[in-house]
Amino acid sequence: MSKFPIWQPQFECMAPAERAALQLARFKKLVRRLYRNVPFYRNAFDAAGIRPESITSLGQLPTLPFTVKADLRDNYPVGMLAVPQEKVIRYHGSSGTTGKPTFVAYSRSDLRLWSDLCARFLVAGGLRPHHTAQVSFGYGLFTGGFGLHYGIERVGAGVIPVSSGNTEKQLMILEDMRVDALIATPSYTLKLIEAIRERGLQSKLKLSLAFLGGEPWTEDMRRHIEEALPITATNNYGLSEVIGPGVSGDCPCKSGMHIQNDHFLVEVIDPDTLQPVPEGASGELVFTTLTREASPLLRYRTRDIASVTFEPCACGRTTPRMTRVTGRTDDMLIIRGVNVFPSQIEEALLRVPGLAPHFHIELTRPGALDEVTVNVELTPEVFSDSMREMQTLRQKIHSVIMSITGVSVTVNLNAPNTLQRFEGKAKRVTDNRGLAC
Repeated sequence: MSKFPIWQPQFECMAPAERAALQLARFKKLVRRLYRNVPFYRNAFDAAGIRPESITSLGQLPTLPFTVKADLRDNYPVGMLAVPQEKVIRYHGSSGTTGKPTFVAYSRSDLRLWSDLCARFLVAGGLRPHHTAQVSFGYGLFTGGFGLHYGIERVGAGVIPVSSGNTEKQLMILEDMRVDALIATPSYTLKLIEAIRERGLQSKLKLSLAFLGGEPWTEDMRRHIEEALPITATNNYGLSEVIGPGVSGDCPCKSGMHIQNDHFLVEVIDPDTLQPVPEGASGELVFTTLTREASPLLRYRTRDIASVTFEPCACGRTTPRMTRVTGRTDDMLIIRGVNVFPSQIEEALLRVPGLAPHFHIELTRPGALDEVTVNVELTPEVFSDSMREMQTLRQKIHSVIMSITGVSVTVNLNAPNTLQRFEGKAKRVTDNRGLAC
């Protein structure tokens, strides 16, 4: 096999029995490691009466306990480590409802694995060693920038770590460096397209590929992006808790993202009954990390809704394929690639005197980027304040929301007793972005 398996990783070339044997061996090793090294899992296994040595088949996976985001928060910051802390050489994190990140750790082995996983879907999507790729994801606690960066280097292509923002510089580098591949969120790609058209740069760019992820997007948006540049745009999926980008990605057929199931076991469950759904039916994705060393997870409930098929793909790959994520089972929102919970907005508003405990969030996508409007209700005591004082209050609310969520919003101030009240659970969010198609 070649150093960069353009069509299939070695796992794909095994017979079905060999693939199953490899998965089982890794699964049994994972269960033993979790029991031995992570108190949370040892307690969960003991409470369920499960002994690691009793796990002898992949069919026993559904009998094991789930892991949920709250478990990671309860063990904040690094109580879920499965290795001594001195073996950790990188931490990343995802945002949480209290403003504190959920940390995940990487050993040296994990970083090699992560690079390989990202390289696989990059190669599948068309990236080659002679290409130059521009990473327009943010670098920091967010896993996207670093994961794709090292995946590009693993392929052998040139990487330009521009990071996010500063559209003028992005365009200059795209043109001057003759960039072949763009790494970004779909919404930021739309913003770049608008700027490219305004400046008449279409004929001056060499772009032919885009690897897009970090937020939900539709097939209509893919077609628009591919026709506007024109390029080939592929989708990829990952989440910080599992490893980051690299869990799955498109092949040239674009008929579902291939899950790298030599490293991740996938289940699709009914989020209400917690039972498996039939193949091809939508449900909540659940992942088990077979080979992560520092932060392994067993049956992690992602809250992401999608479907999975195990039918072989026309490209020749036999790994399972997942559809786009069409929704979530919790109230988390993904805004411009950032995870935001309505409870974070509520936390921010509670810090500002003069506001009633009622608010509403509206999401739209009139152009390239998501726009967020937060409607807040004033108390009678401040409603009659001057225009200047209202503007100061609006700026303060914006600043506090930005400090907690990292997202800029438009703040609308409303008179007392004007926002809708609810007898049951309050509907805090109206999402008009049209992301479900």
